[in-house]
Amino acid sequence: MPGHPLPEPPATPHARPPRNGLTGGETLVRALAAHGVTQAFGIPGTHNLEIYRHLAAHRIDHLNPRHEQGAGYAADAYARVSGRPGVAITTTGPALLNIAAAVGQAYSDSVPLLVVSPGMPLHHPRQSTGLLHEMRSQTEALRGVAAVSHRAASAEEIGVAVARAFTLFRTRRPRPVHIEIPLDLLTAVAPAGPVRTAPPLSPATADPEALSAAAAALRSAARPGIVLGGGARGAAAECLRLAVALGAPVVTSANGKGIVAETHPLSLGVSLHSRPVRRWLAERDVVLAVGTELAESDLWEPLPALGGTLVRADIDPAQMYAGPPADIPLVGDARHTLRSLLAVLPEAGGAHPEAHRAVAALLEERNAGTRSQDAHLLPYLAAIAAVLPANAVLTSDSAQCCYYGAIPHLPVAPEGRYLHPTGFGTLGYALPAAIGAKTADPARPVVALSGDGGLQFSVQELATAVQLRLPLPVVVFDNGGYGEIRDEMASRGDRPTAVDLPPVDLPALARAYGGHGVRADSPEALAGALRRALDTPGPTLITVPQELPR
Repeated sequence: MPGHPLPEPPATPHARPPRNGLTGGETLVRALAAHGVTQAFGIPGTHNLEIYRHLAAHRIDHLNPRHEQGAGYAADAYARVSGRPGVAITTTGPALLNIAAAVGQAYSDSVPLLVVSPGMPLHHPRQSTGLLHEMRSQTEALRGVAAVSHRAASAEEIGVAVARAFTLFRTRRPRPVHIEIPLDLLTAVAPAGPVRTAPPLSPATADPEALSAAAAALRSAARPGIVLGGGARGAAAECLRLAVALGAPVVTSANGKGIVAETHPLSLGVSLHSRPVRRWLAERDVVLAVGTELAESDLWEPLPALGGTLVRADIDPAQMYAGPPADIPLVGDARHTLRSLLAVLPEAGGAHPEAHRAVAALLEERNAGTRSQDAHLLPYLAAIAAVLPANAVLTSDSAQCCYYGAIPHLPVAPEGRYLHPTGFGTLGYALPAAIGAKTADPARPVVALSGDGGLQFSVQELATAVQLRLPLPVVVFDNGGYGEIRDEMASRGDRPTAVDLPPVDLPALARAYGGHGVRADSPEALAGALRRALDTPGPTLITVPQELPR
């Protein structure tokens, strides 16, 4: 009635708790901050609001992509560029399943990604009750794609779970971790105990006897070769010194792209998929493989039998017998392992003109074999290379313009990065990954490369890129659908089915989101558009039309 005070609203699960302790949500956020987390990606939902309530107080910035899968890809790229684990926050049920593809990609590419989510209450019955977002087991679902999926059962266990995740990131092959906190534990208040943090640890070093055996094999090698994967990223300088000391040509996986400058006369670039390079690899008397699975996803077919001694250096002991088994296993941190090898190898390597000529001949043979397939892409890739500085970050999609074009033909230097969804081979990675890379290093030029089919898996993230108001070119090679699958159907003699997509005015769509969009009908037009885009706040989508098969 008028003149009477309104009654106090009833208490709700989301009301601010009394300050005589910490809620599970603040315990989580406090633990993240204690481990140096300053950036998170995610989308708030009914069940995770207690996490979001505390982010600002603990100085954790947040970016909200338009889909949880985009949040996962952005956090993945943030980790790759910053060197710190990426953190993504989801709510329960469908949101967590939405990010599962990104978790699977991070697992495949050995990326330290931490996903935190609420879960059903501590004593929720096994039988379905119809609770919002209820599913039988979130942890079982995430265990299929993450290295660890942990459900906390107490306030103290929340901090322990975070410390354990960061310990795993530092001491093992980095892979994604999921932490689930029951809904009632998120809001329950408990006394504030000490912050549990991952202990400082020394990098793992390889066994001295194995190092001696590896050094002896490499010293005596007449035809050495080096294969680098993403696990060698922190040892770029040591990899180059070893290659020069041994006169050994270097070939990389997609994740190892640019560890050694791809313009160096000993670099074969990303060429494991090339038959001439695979033949060359099989003929080496000693192969040093650093931080790589030597997997079919990098070679596009099974690895040929190696005729010589295989020395494998990897932080993951399982890699010593996964795929081709190591003749000499070096289990340890790549940088420390290679420094130990360099200490007992001759440092002066000479000019190695024969090795340089062999590399040039192999690259020419590689390019001749794919020239008809790649020819239409090469002038556009040359235009991109001419515009970008050496420290640029390129993000990539599972698109023909990337794996046939940019990966083998767009040179990258050690100070740059090329981020590609290898192995798991997800679509829609490039745009949200570019957002994550730009968030990690706003001053650094970042360019997304995609096809029209892959872009439309995550095209809504153009809205997220507009939020950043930072220059972000998105180059889309438009071949009218799923070009790779179209070609595979044709090679089988099948009638192409469900691979031709109706045309979309992608530049207009970018403008509708508040960004910019242009069409580049020539390499010169692409170069000009890219230069302008690198100086224009917000995303600029540049479409490169590709001739479709008749």
